[in-house]
Amino acid sequence: MKQFLQRALLSMVAASAVGCSDMSMPSMGGMFGGEGGSAIRAKDSKKPNPNAPLLKYAASIRINRYTDARKMGNPRKIGTGAENVSGMSGKDIVLDEDVATMVTSAMKTRLDDTGFQVSEAQNGNALFELSGVVKELTLNVKNRDEISISIETSLKDLNTGKVVWSGIVAEKDDRFAGVSGNNKDDVARYLHKELGIVTEKTAEAISASLMVVRPELFNLTPGTKAVPGVTVLVAPTVANPPAPALPAQQVAPIPTVNTVAPAQVYTPQATTTTGLLLVNTIPARAKVYLDGVYYGLSPLRLEMEPGVHTISVKMEGYRMVSEKVSVRKGDSTEMDLSLEH
Repeated sequence: MKQFLQRALLSMVAASAVGCSDMSMPSMGGMFGGEGGSAIRAKDSKKPNPNAPLLKYAASIRINRYTDARKMGNPRKIGTGAENVSGMSGKDIVLDEDVATMVTSAMKTRLDDTGFQVSEAQNGNALFELSGVVKELTLNVKNRDEISISIETSLKDLNTGKVVWSGIVAEKDDRFAGVSGNNKDDVARYLHKELGIVTEKTAEAISASLMVVRPELFNLTPGTKAVPGVTVLVAPTVANPPAPALPAQQVAPIPTVNTVAPAQVYTPQATTTTGLLLVNTIPARAKVYLDGVYYGLSPLRLEMEPGVHTISVKMEGYRMVSEKVSVRKGDSTEMDLSLEH
């Protein structure tokens, strides 16, 4: 009995030693940067965007793989300081796939969430083609985590070959990881958050430009807006619509030498064949959908075909509100909608 207990104890010690030896050895995934190793997961495993448009725009985009123009040497490396990060080994911070693939995937997801019909470059037909260059993408772990991203993107009309929009979106940020220190998941979340800001601004700038040159693809009145943080290199130009004729009893004022005439802005009006819909929400800046198509942020003034339409308004943190509205020919209809938490 004593000898049996001794053999059992020796077996337990040997098994424990083997287990400790296995824990001290890097996994194959860690050695080659696969999942389960020290490499950061490049793809964000976020849930589907609940605020994505119910229907896709008629504007279709095929996306080419972005080019990595950084001087890193390793296409998966994004910075240094991994020795200070729990769950990572060595001094280099690397992804589980190359930077160009990560940025392309993130941009494709963002455009899809915005409402575009997006496809890979080799698949399907599209009206526009998107390509770009990753000029900078670094994340270094020092006393503070420091991230710097600069991505240039161009959108080309495939029918004309003309560049519709081109711009550079840059994002720099730093943070204090806290007294408990960093870990691999925290670094990954920080990277996905900052890259998400860049892709969101890029998609917003592309949408604003396409709404100017091809408003029929969005069912929107032509208009444009500046996007903070975006340096525009190429932007569309559209002639101002003609000013409405003045009534006979009015005379247009003659500007003085020091007067600068304001830019003309087209305002939707009810006509003999269409109606005018005014949408106000509390709070403002809610996303407005008409018959499942995203039209813009409230308050909104739209020239519409007469008939019964379904209007829905959405805002993050609030419940969606949907109502039927009747638009009458040659008349104005105003809707006031309140969103609740």
